[in-house]
Amino acid sequence: MVIDVTDADFEAEVIGAGLPVLVEFTAAWCPPCRQMGPVLSALATEEGERLKVVQLDVDTNPLTTNAYKVLSMPTFMVFRGGEPVKSMVGARAKRRLLEELADVL
Repeated sequence: MVIDVTDADFEAEVIGAGLPVLVEFTAAWCPPCRQMGPVLSALATEEGERLKVVQLDVDTNPLTTNAYKVLSMPTFMVFRGGEPVKSMVGARAKRRLLEELADVL
């Protein structure tokens, strides 16, 4: 399951997570972001034991968006041990996303 996070719970849900966390910085007005919905849901279901998948709406959560200097949507960041370890910009197929995540899982 993909979890929605906010500025208020980002630290608890992402920084303090025991697993690596894939964060999608997204926006309701962004077609490529919407295209990623089924991909992220499948990824969360298949890799749920190894990876937590969350979404953060950039329009309603400017503090976190600005803190990580996110300028394009969708931006994907992988956090491990409370630190960002990988960043990717743009929609992608599930297979490509899995390939890109292989070194952080």
